[in-house]
Amino acid sequence: MGTRRTARLTAALTGVVLLAGCGSSASGESEADAAAASPPAGAPALEVETVLDGLDHPWDVAQAPDGTLLVDERDGGFTAVLPDGSSRQLEADFDDLWADGETGLMGLVLSPAFATDRTLYTCQGVTDGGADGGPGIEVIGWTVDADWTAATRVADPLVGQIPVNTDSGRHGGCRLRFDDTGQLLVGTGDNALGTNPQDLSTLAGKLLRVDPQTGQPSTDNPFLELTDPTSHAIVGYGHRNVQGIAVQPGTGAVYTAEQGSQVDDEVNLAEDGGNYGWDPVGSGEYDESVPMTDTEIPGAIEAVWSSGDPTIAVSGITFLDGAEWGEYDGLLLLGVQKDTGVLALRLGEDGSLVEQFRIPELEGTYGRVRSPQLGSDGSLYLTTDNGEGADQLLRVTPAS
Repeated sequence: MGTRRTARLTAALTGVVLLAGCGSSASGESEADAAAASPPAGAPALEVETVLDGLDHPWDVAQAPDGTLLVDERDGGFTAVLPDGSSRQLEADFDDLWADGETGLMGLVLSPAFATDRTLYTCQGVTDGGADGGPGIEVIGWTVDADWTAATRVADPLVGQIPVNTDSGRHGGCRLRFDDTGQLLVGTGDNALGTNPQDLSTLAGKLLRVDPQTGQPSTDNPFLELTDPTSHAIVGYGHRNVQGIAVQPGTGAVYTAEQGSQVDDEVNLAEDGGNYGWDPVGSGEYDESVPMTDTEIPGAIEAVWSSGDPTIAVSGITFLDGAEWGEYDGLLLLGVQKDTGVLALRLGEDGSLVEQFRIPELEGTYGRVRSPQLGSDGSLYLTTDNGEGADQLLRVTPAS
């Protein structure tokens, strides 16, 4: 992450060390308590409106500079919601999409220069993307025409040979976001194979960083000196299933979220070369009972936040940013999929956890939340993940 970022993260990680052993919050409250915790005094009331309904497992959402919203669905397809409120499906080639269980068309992000290059990126299962010629996961680059009618593949793939669990599609990961230097971050899952998270010769159970123009590892990645070229794209390892990536406004610090085992969901502060301690080998099988962060691993980095038992199945994450959010400005929001809703975390400047609470207007109302994402217009957008054509794209704004 470079000298500037390393210095910043060293300070932030001090906060993580201080938090270790304090439970899931600075005050020691459990995540279960967060559901009943009240928002801070003076928090804004929120308005929630349905932008699009009739969706089936929408996975991610992005907003273009012209205000158009683009949403994808796990079984394939792009839908654009234009600024006038009308919507249309884009023509796009998904003939090789491999969708099974948790894997399919997943992460979606627009190029930071989308206004001029019309480029977007997806992370998706493909029928022939594995090292053995079978199914795998790839990051693919696309361009979209000016009228939002068609998407065309231009980097196929940009990043390839990310493994997938071909038996069930379990733990496909696949979140995409850009860091503050313009490099593309890719979160991957461990495929429910216990040896993957700690193995630097596989891209499964990792956080990757690549050049979005070439797909090559970023020039300041931490494992470039290793002989195996697979490791060169890796930034962090020891992950279970990276479902969320968010870059903190003002600091550029990268946070990741991952669904947990039987013990913990986690939010982690990314550090170059960091090992986040997931090692579910146990007796040789995939052991769901071990902690998400195995402190017996030298240098294993403790989570900034953990759910404790029971887990809540966190998914996407995003930061709120803007004076219009009042007391909510700066919060990290997490999609919740077990007991449904959105969890808010207040993080200190050093990365430590200050408070946590649920957003009342979203609690237990819209079902499973896959992806919260702050739009370019300052609104919060949410995709739900209930299936059977019952899903929605929601817009959340502070009440006027």
